[in-house]
Amino acid sequence: MEMLPHDYFDEYMRALTIDIEAALRRLREPENGGFEFLLEAGAVYSSQIEGNTMDLNSFMNTKSAAGPKPKEFQEITDLKAAYDFARTHPFTESNFLNAHAILSRLIVSEGNQGQYRQDKVGVFSSTGLVYVAVEHEKVPEEMQKLFAAMDSVRGQHISTQETFYYTSLAHMHLAHIHPFADGNGRAARLLEKWFLAALIGDHAWLLESEKYYWEYRSEYYMKINLGINYYELAYDRCVPFLIMLGDALPRT
Repeated sequence: MEMLPHDYFDEYMRALTIDIEAALRRLREPENGGFEFLLEAGAVYSSQIEGNTMDLNSFMNTKSAAGPKPKEFQEITDLKAAYDFARTHPFTESNFLNAHAILSRLIVSEGNQGQYRQDKVGVFSSTGLVYVAVEHEKVPEEMQKLFAAMDSVRGQHISTQETFYYTSLAHMHLAHIHPFADGNGRAARLLEKWFLAALIGDHAWLLESEKYYWEYRSEYYMKINLGINYYELAYDRCVPFLIMLGDALPRT
């Protein structure tokens, strides 16, 4: 499977409803804490997508309160620490594993933190099995292919629209590989933003993509679902998901 094909880019361009370059120029640091606040908010929303019940107001109130912190708060601060790590370290596969070790301190056993999974995995919903990921023996190979494809993209002169196309596609592929015992969704959204920052610079961290995905989480899950089996995914239906990252940009 080719990880980051250019095949769907023309369809992607036709589907875009926002001028990405103009929208990027509208990104501004908020007055209430700049990057720090946005990274905390991103960690909250990304955690909420995975079932954490602590919203942004509750997180900020808990942060300022004295006394022991609940587990859900600590899960979010671990994810925030992974974002801090990503902002200050090169975008590499080994650093991505280090970031997973940070974000997963409370959600997987120590032996699974920052390590690719050692078991086969299926994704279940209330109706039963909805997805079978690649075999665990093949995860390292698939991840090496994904990072090689991202490195290749970084070596090319590409348009701003292509940076959003490729980073969204990488997000989708990571989610489909499902490389970890847990923390895959959080890791995929972090990888997307980290890869984007590697392509366009630090202002990528200003993009409130996690908030957008949380607000449109039903669409997010529906559009990232391209089939029930890793080897039979219908990537010709990937564009509706890919344009979501651009839609997270400010329109005014």
